[in-house]
Amino acid sequence: MTTAAARARKTPPVTPEDLPRLQRRTTAVLMASQVIGGLGVPISIALAPVLATEVSGTEALSGLASSASVAGTALLSLPLAALMTRRGRRAGLVLAYLIGAAGALTVVLAAVTSGFALLLLGMAAFGAASSANLQARFAAADLAAPDHRARAISTVVWSTTLGAVLGPNLSAPASRSFEGTSIPGTAGPFLWAAGIFLITATLVAVLLRPDPLLTARALADPAEQSAEARSLRAGLEAVKASPRARLALLTVAVCHTAMVSIMVMTPLDLGHHGASLDLIGLVISGHIAGMFAFSPVWGWLADRIGRLSVIGLAAGLLSLAALLAGTAGDSHAQSAAGLFLLGLGWSAGLVAGSALLTDSVPQPARAAVQGLSDLTMNTSAGLGGAAAGLVVAQAGYGWLNVIGASLLLPLAALLLFTVRWRPVTG
Repeated sequence: MTTAAARARKTPPVTPEDLPRLQRRTTAVLMASQVIGGLGVPISIALAPVLATEVSGTEALSGLASSASVAGTALLSLPLAALMTRRGRRAGLVLAYLIGAAGALTVVLAAVTSGFALLLLGMAAFGAASSANLQARFAAADLAAPDHRARAISTVVWSTTLGAVLGPNLSAPASRSFEGTSIPGTAGPFLWAAGIFLITATLVAVLLRPDPLLTARALADPAEQSAEARSLRAGLEAVKASPRARLALLTVAVCHTAMVSIMVMTPLDLGHHGASLDLIGLVISGHIAGMFAFSPVWGWLADRIGRLSVIGLAAGLLSLAALLAGTAGDSHAQSAAGLFLLGLGWSAGLVAGSALLTDSVPQPARAAVQGLSDLTMNTSAGLGGAAAGLVVAQAGYGWLNVIGASLLLPLAALLLFTVRWRPVTG
């Protein structure tokens, strides 16, 4: 008996009548993990550049801390996907949160010892928690019916809203909680984050049972469940064979890159046009609301009118966002509208693209392809975010938005090609 077959035998038998109940339970657990785990990243990531400046002694290196976290998220995507392919979603998510907790503790140690290299290592490991938050959306789709996959994904994305909004507001009390100790105030939030990730790992380990990916695999054709069919090579072949899968990968990568590149430079542009810190905070809060709060709308639309239509809407929203933000000048209201639409376009692209990707590849190869998607989106966004500062310094914020919008052109071209190609899909 193969290892895969043995695991399938261990997975409790599930009948079609059980699936709705099991899907509701799985979604509830994933939502809870997103609410709790989603607090851990924003509670500390906002202070990462400040902590990097304190540890390194220069502002010139302040951006490397956030870059290390993004790099860690990207680099860990494929190993975590490979683990999920072999052992299921639960094992991968739990390990990711544990690595994130270890990374947060390493950052605290680096702050105490003033070790900048150790800080970057900790931030890279910290990125594993972001990878877990991203992978959770795919876990929600494992047992969902095809015509409800986008809604399942969007529900988990929506549950991130609470953590994304509350997390930054907990940074101050987390910093103050270690006054009078050897732990610097800027490192306090990372210690809180470590505890949050440990709680989330425990929740997933205890409650995400039966494992959604292993259950879906047990329900699939056993003849398709070979190790070769689940390999990264099989995933790459599946993407190569499917124009819709290639479109999905490009959608998620382009939408994420355009959003990150424009968003990271907007506070700087607002400051140059006289905006107060309070106003900048409100603009970013509106952007975050656009990213997460309306994702169920995109999930419903993607299931009702189709993934391709919502991807087209995403491209249109991101283009309009770039136009508004890039021409706002002293109009802070126009900047706020642009950033809100930027969040909406990102959300639409992420939900529809993730659902289309899951639809477009065979079940055995999905975990590998989903890991490839997260690697692609985080790598491209990391490069885009790094390049954004250079573009603004050399050409200005307006040209950054022009370049961001131009990234959507190949997406639009591939979307038109895919609409015309219309294969028969399962």
